[in-house]
Amino acid sequence: MIMHRVLKTKAGAMALFCALMVSTLLTGCKFQPGFGYNKGYAPEQPIAFDHSLHVNTNKIQCQYCHNQVERTKHSNIPALSTCMNCHLQVATDKPDIQKLREAYDKGESIQWVRVHMLPDFVHFNHNAHIAKGVNCQTCHGPIETMKKVEQFSDLSMGWCVNCHRQPENKAPLNCSTCHY
Repeated sequence: MIMHRVLKTKAGAMALFCALMVSTLLTGCKFQPGFGYNKGYAPEQPIAFDHSLHVNTNKIQCQYCHNQVERTKHSNIPALSTCMNCHLQVATDKPDIQKLREAYDKGESIQWVRVHMLPDFVHFNHNAHIAKGVNCQTCHGPIETMKKVEQFSDLSMGWCVNCHRQPENKAPLNCSTCHY
């Protein structure tokens, strides 16, 4: 009841907002904007993965590692067995590769931090976009040049709808295309 009275006034709402911001700063919490506004988000990963080395230098196609993207709605994080196809022999002296090997030998997985996020009520079908010829860079940006993956596009509803509205895309615009 007291909170309701406080929030009824602009000053009360502003005071609550300021208190939340100060507590966020004092506790060291990182403030993440809402879904669809994470452009530039580049979290630390448990193991550094350089897409520019793997894609540009070594010419590995996206679908070699993300091998489910053409067949399923969701792209996959590569299994360690995919990494180990090369790294049982390549760069075995590097500390990050040794971490990979240790997890692989124990039958564990690496707990990667998700970079591209959408709300639970939105679905994005990767294989439908791949089948229509949309390349990875359309949404993920120049991923092949990224030493550290970051969210390139804001992935907001407006951003997606603008792409669907392009006449050359001939993409559906009804709500149920993306929303459950």
